[in-house]
Amino acid sequence: MTFREALAEQRWDDHRYYHHNRINQALHLVSAVSFLAAYGLMFYAPSAAVLLAWLVAMPSRQIGHYFFEPHDYDHVNQASHAHKEAIKVGYNLFRKAVLLAIWAASPLVLVLSPTLFGLRPEATTWVAVADRVAVIWLGVALGAGLFRTVQLFFLRDVQTGLVWATKILTDPFHDIALYHRAPLQVLRGEIYDPAFEERTA
Repeated sequence: MTFREALAEQRWDDHRYYHHNRINQALHLVSAVSFLAAYGLMFYAPSAAVLLAWLVAMPSRQIGHYFFEPHDYDHVNQASHAHKEAIKVGYNLFRKAVLLAIWAASPLVLVLSPTLFGLRPEATTWVAVADRVAVIWLGVALGAGLFRTVQLFFLRDVQTGLVWATKILTDPFHDIALYHRAPLQVLRGEIYDPAFEERTA
């Protein structure tokens, strides 16, 4: 496959396997808008951008997967949840749980080294503490993205890793295009995407 075809396939697999529920789709819209705001803030207020991404965009993105998506047999795609988790290219639910645990625990680094190993002066205000936490969380985000990209180089191939990294960076734009109608659909009581309604029958 070409790079563009592989990107389209990863996007389609992600949608059809993990975005059956309209509430999840609406939460992805919230996440996408938050991530785009964070992208813009990176040039002016990088700490605020990182905090917005981790405290708003990431939780709203993951809550839908854990609490609203069915985790039973997927009759539409003829796949068990375990099978989908096994073939997930990026961070499946287990790997996401590990990543979120690392994210939640990572500020404890400030207890070990209040100066972040000499990278910043010791924080004396809450704003400074938030800045240090943002630096740590930026490291977690960059590390997680780079780790999985390089890992995919060896597990699959270089193109798969680069396609996945591209997908992750462009997901906010793609999610807005896909899910911009989801909040209204939820208000109408359309809880499941019609293509996946068979799952609830």
